[in-house]
Amino acid sequence: MITCPVCDATIDVDEEDLDEGDPLSCDECGASLHVVSISPLELQSDDESDEDDDEDFDDFDEEDEDEEEEEEEEEDW
Repeated sequence: MITCPVCDATIDVDEEDLDEGDPLSCDECGASLHVVSISPLELQSDDESDEDDDEDFDDFDEEDEDEEEEEEEEEDW
């Protein structure tokens, strides 16, 4: 039995046929999902993975800004 990570509805699919990275969708809420892990079986919403990617880029941008500010301060000396 697999449950949707978004709405906790039961998703009717044969667990033995799933591979890591396989796309799925929830019939109840329509969420786009994919298989993150087979053992234990874990699903993740495609929206969640996009948010994770955005967070990585946001952190990267902040680090770049800090480095640029430090370089400007060094140039002033």
